Amino acid sequence: MAYQTTGIAILTIIFFVVKYLNRTDTPKIKNLPEIPGVPLFGNLLQFGSTHARVAGQLAKKYGPVFQVRLGNRRIVFANSFDSVRHLWITNQSALISRPTLHTFHNVVSSSQGFTIGTSPWDESCKQRRKAAATALNRPAVQSYMPIIDLESNVSIKELLEDSENGKKDIDPIAYFQRFALNTSLTLNYGSRIDGKIDDALLKEICDVERAISNFRSTSNNWQDYIPLLRLFPGTNTEAKEWRDRRDSYLTLLLSKLKKEIEEGTDKPCITGNILKDPEAKLNENEIKSICLTMVSAGLDTIPGNLIMGIAYLSSPHGQEIQKRAYEEIMKVYPDGNAWTQCLVEEKVPYVTAFVREVLRFFTVIPISLPRTSIKDITYGDAVIPAGTTFYMNAWAADFDTSHFKDPHTFSVERYLDNPEGAGTPHYAYGAGSRMCAGSHLANRELYTAFVRLITAFHIDAPRAPQDLPILDALDCNSIPTSLTTDPKPFKCGFRARNLEALQRWMRESEERTRGL
Repeated sequence: MAYQTTGIAILTIIFFVVKYLNRTDTPKIKNLPEIPGVPLFGNLLQFGSTHARVAGQLAKKYGPVFQVRLGNRRIVFANSFDSVRHLWITNQSALISRPTLHTFHNVVSSSQGFTIGTSPWDESCKQRRKAAATALNRPAVQSYMPIIDLESNVSIKELLEDSENGKKDIDPIAYFQRFALNTSLTLNYGSRIDGKIDDALLKEICDVERAISNFRSTSNNWQDYIPLLRLFPGTNTEAKEWRDRRDSYLTLLLSKLKKEIEEGTDKPCITGNILKDPEAKLNENEIKSICLTMVSAGLDTIPGNLIMGIAYLSSPHGQEIQKRAYEEIMKVYPDGNAWTQCLVEEKVPYVTAFVREVLRFFTVIPISLPRTSIKDITYGDAVIPAGTTFYMNAWAADFDTSHFKDPHTFSVERYLDNPEGAGTPHYAYGAGSRMCAGSHLANRELYTAFVRLITAFHIDAPRAPQDLPILDALDCNSIPTSLTTDPKPFKCGFRARNLEALQRWMRESEERTRGL
């Protein structure tokens, strides 16, 4: 009898412990499909390391919008183009906040604060986003084109030199990481890293920002979903190490700018303008948040899209696209002045369409940064309560067969005088009230870089088969659980179309940008 009583007591304790650990932050949502899970883990084991692909497959069975349990968090997944549009755009005033995740918000961000994009919605976030949006609107972006002139010129010049004009195949990744990072640094701090692609500080920032991006991922940190895992010290140690390394260069860059302001040697930049504005309403922590945002955002999307765009241009189909793009550029600029005119105007529709298709096809943030609702949202017969976490499966939405014709085919034509290009063309920048504030700058960087690359080079396939790029939007990622695509290494050839003309254009860029 005593053994039976003890057994019942143990089972009772186990039952209540499991029930306690198995609870979710939001109750089950009625009239919304739920993916069956297991105790404690929910659907974490099922989703594994490729959340976007698994969720996309589940949507075929359960419908475009469903709920899952990731540990003790209840998540609403949207997987189709129309469902994202309904939730993120039609209901954008309700879906404006962000959830806080243990690893990124409590550990990595404990010293420098949150980026604008990862901050829950409040008055401070509103002020920071307004400041960033003002600094990144169309007129402001046009004033930044000399920076893009400089950085794209430096990258192309080094590609030409290091490839010995196409004699050696070369991996373009580091060149365009620097292009994006230096553009962000100059905009934010008024200074750039003036060195080769193996510069120690450049490499440190790229490595650290890439690692910290993983801590923002929806699939990389199980301790975000299962609080019990936070009891193990190792779960936070790595995050703290990367945080400390980031603190080092962020402090260095901001201190350098403040010193230049004191000495009167600073150059116009976003943070400098805020620091010198007596009416600025941002405090020190909010200024740090803008700095964090500019440094990290520059490396989140631009390099991945540029690099994978180059990878596709080196493919057999990419050769056809290069030929057509070059012909279209020459139609608009028969005098050969595309190199300079792409800085002041965007008049080659084929290249604009190519940029859009790169953004769609290689959606470099497959699961967009999560949202939290601040009001109830109705979807079909379901009322999703305020405080629910939403994940946008941008990859699945951008490959939605009900919206895009033959979405798994790379087609520039889908954005040329085509209804698919009307309204929101893709979800590479997110959607709605918290979509990327720097999307216009990103588009201009991509357009300018591709016009110059296609005008400058024949981009050839690598000679060695092992150097071929992987062109699948998910399989090309070297870290499947990363928030953003970190392309696997590959090589291609860069052969000047007209060496004499290219060298002249590069000299002219150097003269224009001397002193930046």
